[in-house]
Amino acid sequence: MWQRYLAEFHQRRPGITEAVLSRAYCQGGTGYEWLFEEVPPAGRLLDLACGSAPLWPALGQQCYLGLDISPGELALARSRGAGPLLLADARALPLGAESVDTVVCAMALQIITPLPTALAEIRRVLVPGGRLVALVPDRRPLHLIDPLWLGGLLGALGRPIGYPNDRALRRRLPQLLDAAGLCLADDRRRRFAYRLGTREDADLLLSSLYLPGVSAARLRAAQRWLNALVRVRADLPVPLRRIVAVRL
Repeated sequence: MWQRYLAEFHQRRPGITEAVLSRAYCQGGTGYEWLFEEVPPAGRLLDLACGSAPLWPALGQQCYLGLDISPGELALARSRGAGPLLLADARALPLGAESVDTVVCAMALQIITPLPTALAEIRRVLVPGGRLVALVPDRRPLHLIDPLWLGGLLGALGRPIGYPNDRALRRRLPQLLDAAGLCLADDRRRRFAYRLGTREDADLLLSSLYLPGVSAARLRAAQRWLNALVRVRADLPVPLRRIVAVRL
């Protein structure tokens, strides 16, 4: 169910994840910029599940390859001059063993299933000592007011916002990495803030959420709640987790 939902979602809304994360800030920077801090400045780099290639402008000076399973996302990336790009599955990378120095993966490890297969492929294509730098959504940190804003949104939706690999990433990440031949080197969380300044901001945020099976009535209720937050110019939290792992 998830794979079909995701394929249709990204074909209809290419670039939506980038559009939201590019407007969510912490200490004046975006999550993408936070990710860049752990990316080595040179070497062969694979942008895994690259989407619309938001990382390409900063990483394009390296030996860059973007890979994604969505034709719609890759078409948008190509239209912006990103490349080279490859339509392929993260669970069966069409690359040779030990062929890249760094794998970056922004906002995808939480939805690629089975996760152990993807991690094993990442390890296979990395050189010894090569680095995986990934960004995934998380539940913390939060500010004191955040549960009120989020509680209203989740109440309107009638369900939590979750991803297939949430539990594995929260509870078993070191073990999963170890089983794949990777060693967790750094694991940090940071709260980014998405300002609800206009109704367009609210609509963009709602349209970016993975909500399979949520009814139109629930979506309208969530839209009303977000529009109410626009009136107070609320900052909705976007907690992110940055993971760095090294191939053994």
